[in-house]
Amino acid sequence: MTRTHISSGSPFESQIGYSRAVVCNGWVFVAGTTGYDYSTMTMPATVEEQCANALATIGTALAEVGASLDDVVRVRYILPDKADWPGCWPATRAAFGTARPAATMIVAGLQEPEMKIEIEVTAALPNG
Repeated sequence: MTRTHISSGSPFESQIGYSRAVVCNGWVFVAGTTGYDYSTMTMPATVEEQCANALATIGTALAEVGASLDDVVRVRYILPDKADWPGCWPATRAAFGTARPAATMIVAGLQEPEMKIEIEVTAALPNG
């Protein structure tokens, strides 16, 4: 079994002990990704901006291994406030309108109070 670890540069990865993504046996597993802008280490105030940032971070991790959002087969959205969910739909539709992965939205507390959404995906590598 070959395993490749992908980092987004988030300090949380080393502090907590995880990778942004792991590639294994033709699959890409992207860990729960929040809305931080890792270039500035800031968290936008709105769920819409956080959702867009999280999806961009996921897209970057996938691109690093030759995959894209169109290769996603499973997505999980985690939000502390279910009322925020509809505000994310334009961004999720833009990201996954082609792939149309199996999806679940879960309501749960997140690591920090300013976090409004966390997203994780599973993607199939285009060339297996």
